[in-house]
Amino acid sequence: MKRVPTLKTDTEAEVFLEQNLSDLDFGQFKPMRFEIAPKDAALNMRIPTALLNAIKAKARAKGIPYTRYVRMLLETDVERTSR
Repeated sequence: MKRVPTLKTDTEAEVFLEQNLSDLDFGQFKPMRFEIAPKDAALNMRIPTALLNAIKAKARAKGIPYTRYVRMLLETDVERTSR
């Protein structure tokens, strides 16, 4: 199976999607959430510098801003505990 190429523009993506995609390996993709809910509340907290540095390092490893990473952690925990 062929791997899905990295597409750098919307035009490249549109051209790519016009072909037969049945022989492509989509296993390289990971599920992700789209952040479409409005962010209309703010949270301000004080945490130890070491913890913030660890959070930033984890977020950097995932390729996302650290504030989004913290929000994802909170959402995941709330989702998990509310079931």
